[in-house]
Amino acid sequence: MVLGIDLNRIRNPLFKDLRWRLLLSYLVVMASILAVFGAGVYSFFSRRFYRQIDQQLTLLAQAAAPSLSDIERSGSQYLDRVPEVPWRNIFNRDYQSLEWFSASGELLASKGKISSSLPPRLKSQDLTILSERPLKVRMYTISVHSDTDTVNEPLLRGYIRASQSTEEVKNAQKRLVWGLGMGGGVALCFVGVGGLWLTERALQPIEQSFRRLKQFTADASHELRSPLTVIKTSAEVMLNHPERVHPKDARKLAAIVEATGQINHLVEDLLFLARTDAVATCSSVQDWMPVQLDQVLREQTVCLEESAQAKGITLQSQNLIPMLVVGDAHQLRRLFSNLLRNALQYTPGGGTVTLSVARQNQTAIVMVEDTGVGIDRDHFSLIFDRFWRAESARTSRKGGMGLGLAIAKSIANVHQGKITLTSKVGVGSCFRVHLPAVQFPRRRLLNQATAVETCEKASNS
Repeated sequence: MVLGIDLNRIRNPLFKDLRWRLLLSYLVVMASILAVFGAGVYSFFSRRFYRQIDQQLTLLAQAAAPSLSDIERSGSQYLDRVPEVPWRNIFNRDYQSLEWFSASGELLASKGKISSSLPPRLKSQDLTILSERPLKVRMYTISVHSDTDTVNEPLLRGYIRASQSTEEVKNAQKRLVWGLGMGGGVALCFVGVGGLWLTERALQPIEQSFRRLKQFTADASHELRSPLTVIKTSAEVMLNHPERVHPKDARKLAAIVEATGQINHLVEDLLFLARTDAVATCSSVQDWMPVQLDQVLREQTVCLEESAQAKGITLQSQNLIPMLVVGDAHQLRRLFSNLLRNALQYTPGGGTVTLSVARQNQTAIVMVEDTGVGIDRDHFSLIFDRFWRAESARTSRKGGMGLGLAIAKSIANVHQGKITLTSKVGVGSCFRVHLPAVQFPRRRLLNQATAVETCEKASNS
């Protein structure tokens, strides 16, 4: 007999989150690579642009160097009365300028619209000149020496400074940034599409293995129920007729009954988890009804009152205001029963377990607070894992397989809710269950209709 759950059609939320995390990591890595590549391209072309400007300015300054002697004799009038000069063909007065300086740095003459009061300085330099508007300028200065052989070292005669506006370079850099940005964005879109395909391919064998394991767990749990029931029933029948059982064997039969009860409880938990992993079959969603939350909570406190008194623990409820949620009443009872039993198990005698309810906007918040041993913060991410228990719990508590909190979280997820935890070792813990609340009958019907519609779409896909 096989459990009637098609696990192959179930999209597990764990893999959904893992898929998005892998895709996000892939996109971050590729975006970093593209950013580094873009920065390298931008730096390379920017250097090329400025190197070309320096080459142009060097050529212009060298072509103007022979004019220094004429300017020393005639001054700036030389530039006005000479219609043609050697550097005329490579000079553009709209965005370039030439300045001639004496050996002492005194300005002798200038040609062009760019001028600066700074003294000449060899090699290139960048400058912002404030005129009608800020102007970015690149300057390149060379020294001019006399060609005489009478001295060991050439005599410094002066300096030539060629300047050029870098507005075109700035515009080219902006166009380059825009091009790299748009190209990088398009590339990142293609990377995202490819990343989706890669993550799907990478997780496919893992999901298949997980589904097979989950299907095996569900089938094995279902098949074990019948033989366990036979064993337990047979042992109980024998115990009900002590005259047919040797006194020494009675204790053994009682141990068999207890052990089969524990195994049967474990099987039921595994079967329940396998079913809830199906993310609420269509029939169960359609059967959901408004549940009076405060009534469910009162029932659980009454059921567990005797257990709390036996351990010397005060089980109290506070502010159980009337509130409605849409869901499965049986599953919600199990959710809060597991949380309360967990609180009672880890709270020593004389402690207190408090159950309370609050409402925040359209969310019902149920709080189960205890004064127990507490949970280390490093274990917060593991506390809801199946079969996980802290080492202190393994040594200090008998019974239990570490499935109670996993079942509670699974039920909360099925009901579109969540469970949060705050705890401090040695002080206690507080589990908060957040569930969508219903305020008006019309909204209840709308929620139910939405849930049914979502389920029908999932079944048709």
